[in-house]
Amino acid sequence: MGRNYSLDKIQELAGDDKEFITVLVQTFLEEIPEDMNGMIEAVKANNPEKAYQCAHKMKPNLQLFDIDLLSYIKEMEAWSKTSKKKEEIEPVLNRITTTVTQALHELKNDFA
Repeated sequence: MGRNYSLDKIQELAGDDKEFITVLVQTFLEEIPEDMNGMIEAVKANNPEKAYQCAHKMKPNLQLFDIDLLSYIKEMEAWSKTSKKKEEIEPVLNRITTTVTQALHELKNDFA
């Protein structure tokens, strides 16, 4: 089974600067859990606007690490513009959190 992330875009950006890559990974490991937890809490509280803000903030970082969740993030963002109940968005949230949690674990192991 492949990784849930890729460093291709980061290496393209950083070249051979291993220190810069490490800084990007560390920043991702620090910021993404906070944003993800904010999104989880927003869905639990049935707060689509807050969920939108958290998902929107996560999007560029997930794209940078090639974490293939763009369609799910867009669906989470769109939730704020619909009248869907939180139960309808929970499967999307579960997919995002499962994939991001796996990627975080992999990155921690790979950069320990």
